[in-house]
Amino acid sequence: MQYELRTQVIEPRRHTFQNVIDRRGDEPASRYLEGTLDIEPRNVYHYRPTWTAEHELYDPNFTQLLLTDPYSFLDPRQYYYTPYVTNRAAHHDEFGKSLAYIEQRGLLAKMPEGWRSIVGSAVVPLRHYESGGQLVSVAGSRFAYGTSIEQCCSYASFDRIGNAQMLSRVGIALADGTSDMLQSAKIEWIEGAHLQPLRKLTEQIMVCDDWAESLLALDVTDSLLYEVVFRGLDEAALTTGGGAYSLVAQYFTAWFADQRRWLDALVKSWCTDDGHGAQNRQTLESILDRWRGRALEAVMPIAAFIDAQVDGVFAKDLLGDTHAHETDVWNTKLGAQA
Repeated sequence: MQYELRTQVIEPRRHTFQNVIDRRGDEPASRYLEGTLDIEPRNVYHYRPTWTAEHELYDPNFTQLLLTDPYSFLDPRQYYYTPYVTNRAAHHDEFGKSLAYIEQRGLLAKMPEGWRSIVGSAVVPLRHYESGGQLVSVAGSRFAYGTSIEQCCSYASFDRIGNAQMLSRVGIALADGTSDMLQSAKIEWIEGAHLQPLRKLTEQIMVCDDWAESLLALDVTDSLLYEVVFRGLDEAALTTGGGAYSLVAQYFTAWFADQRRWLDALVKSWCTDDGHGAQNRQTLESILDRWRGRALEAVMPIAAFIDAQVDGVFAKDLLGDTHAHETDVWNTKLGAQA
């Protein structure tokens, strides 16, 4: 008996899910779009929140910054669960390898006293700042309207915990495998004079009612803090005896560059929205007016502390230059004259 094998092509009845078809037509779509567009419920809610009865469970009015269509914003990184987890797993794996190299050779302990003081009293305590940032991001994931924004906030909240864990690992490595540095870092966060303005600002951001304003206030602070403590110190460490810190700082600098990709895209969506763009730009200006000066005041004592520990870092000068640069960047984003 002979058999003949033939190829039979079965044409799909449709190329993607209905939520994507409704917006983009029946064409093949990416996994990101299939898992993002119109996933959040928009009707048939069970009940209004008893603690804010004027809002629905999912409501665009939890913030003053509005989009006519929340899905006009899409994550430029195209993150859904699998690529996000894959990317971050690789990031933390590379960090772990670098830290293992540092530990095996005792490079942190071999740094000059000034650099050990910077890492122990200014860098490791930022694990508590990252914890506050995690709560701010979680609030965004709960109150933002539209899955495309919510999932970016969710991933950012995971990132913040990851950053705190990496800082904790640095502290443990600096303390020869013990938790002594973590305990002293907590005391620094609670009592250290150079950290109290940042601690106060973090708590103020955490209790802001508008989730979008909280995210922007955190980003304004990040833009100064990450530039001074991570990118700036990374470069200074190479010439002033803190090479081990440079191996660590690069991972935080890389993360912040990735974080700003989706935030910059979201700000652009707010500013260019057909229905709310003009009002959004005014709201953004008022938010920046409220938080930009406070962020500078919060980071300045940390920069001064760094300069007092090691000559030639010039952290305060870098902070001033960064603040001026960020002001120009925001003026450009908002369409104003620098």
